[in-house]
Amino acid sequence: MTASPERSRVAIVLPPREGFGPRNAGAIALLQARLARPDAAPNSPFDLTVIGARQSGPLFSLPYRAVPDRRWPLSWLLPSWLLTADARYAAGVRAVLAELKPDLIEVHNKPDLAGRLARWFAPRRVVLFLHNDPRSMRGARKPRQRAALSARLGRIVCVSRYIAGCWTQDLGGAAPPVVHPNCLDLAALPGPDVQDGAERDPVIVFAGRIVADKGADSFVSACARALPALPGWRAVMIGADRFRPDSPETPFTEKLWAAAAEAGVARSGYTDHAGVMAVLARAAIAVVPSRWQEPFGLTALEAMASGAALITSRRGGLAELTEGVSLGVDPDDPAAMAEAIVTLARDAPARARLAAAGRDRARAYDVPAARQRLDQLRTELLTP
Repeated sequence: MTASPERSRVAIVLPPREGFGPRNAGAIALLQARLARPDAAPNSPFDLTVIGARQSGPLFSLPYRAVPDRRWPLSWLLPSWLLTADARYAAGVRAVLAELKPDLIEVHNKPDLAGRLARWFAPRRVVLFLHNDPRSMRGARKPRQRAALSARLGRIVCVSRYIAGCWTQDLGGAAPPVVHPNCLDLAALPGPDVQDGAERDPVIVFAGRIVADKGADSFVSACARALPALPGWRAVMIGADRFRPDSPETPFTEKLWAAAAEAGVARSGYTDHAGVMAVLARAAIAVVPSRWQEPFGLTALEAMASGAALITSRRGGLAELTEGVSLGVDPDDPAAMAEAIVTLARDAPARARLAAAGRDRARAYDVPAARQRLDQLRTELLTP
């Protein structure tokens, strides 16, 4: 990709397992595709190229460069650390960047990769974006590793204050990361005619990965208690163990599907993002009962923006995102969750109030404002 002299080139580096198409994109890829669209910032001074693994299936309609798989001759003579998948991916990214010659390199969710690239390119032009707790990531588990990256890289950017706090834990006087929350394209969501909380389909939705960390089993247990008390209502689970159509069944999902069938909870399996949003556009209630410390809570934001009344745990970034616009529940207390579902299902005005509050909160996360903030950060980093 050739940039005009007055424009700056930005390389957006995805994690190696991230898909970049409408059928297989995870949260990181969806966000980057949303932010990189030309109509998100028509007057932006930046030319963007996304870099990631080789893809199968259709891609988003954005500049994309696949990373070549780097193989070394006489590999049996090389140290083992050079032969890992992460090392090969880093070498492939390096080759693409050497060709693109970007002014700024944005690395997503891979502290070890950001550190490697900072050895090969101007470190102050390398930015690390964190979408998850870095304390479990290679290259950032120890405070001294995070301190070194904070001092060396151009900036550390986190999706929530919670993740920023994870990064700075035990770092003493290190400069705090920039917080750049996730975003949505509100213009692409259904219109107000299907967003009245009192007129929506009597459906209770769980959307996300079908794993214990997301509280999928608690949702089924809560619905088993709630549905008998709610004639005319139904519950549905959208998702699979992984974000892909061929996601395998696991012992957890097999056991859960049996419990869901007994409870009368329908299952949709893996559904692409457009399909999930279509369900959220009509559902009266969405439940996000995460057990783990959510880095941000994108599903909750999507539910709020779509006009569903929200029930959610207060774990991690969910607390700062949904406080005051959702009913809070303990994900390990299905009985209390069932009570919240029944209470909300029987109270149409309360659903309407929560839906309106959620939509108001979601407006602060619209993609044009998020892209403007991101371009301001890029400008700061490239200003001498």
